[in-house]
Amino acid sequence: MSHKITTTWVENMQFESTNPGGNLRIDAGPEFGGDGLGYRPKALMLSALAGCSGLDVASMIKKMRLEVSDFKMETEGLLTDAEPAVYHTVLVDYHFYGSDLDQDKLRRAVDLSVDKYCGVMAMFRKFAEIKINIHFHRT
Repeated sequence: MSHKITTTWVENMQFESTNPGGNLRIDAGPEFGGDGLGYRPKALMLSALAGCSGLDVASMIKKMRLEVSDFKMETEGLLTDAEPAVYHTVLVDYHFYGSDLDQDKLRRAVDLSVDKYCGVMAMFRKFAEIKINIHFHRT
């Protein structure tokens, strides 16, 4: 199995990139000569990480029939000072909302994603330290 995308220059610093779910626009911010009209490449990596793990956790929430009214992740990548700037540390905060959260099962779902299922997480571990936090919010 493989993934193949095509990324085509549109104008200035903008590119259009294919994806199995649809196309997306990539652009640099004005501070780097772009127009700020698209996603930033490094930030897309963080979205891929959160999306991969989020899909795992959502699947387990469904399979375990857990009561969760809302679920979100906040992901922050800390960059090196030297060029090329790369993520040296990535913080991933999982937030679960509900009136009757099964905290043990939700922790297990996150752990399974982080340690076993999320391929993007495994790739990130090759170059960055990953720090995970889980937060439970009673609604």
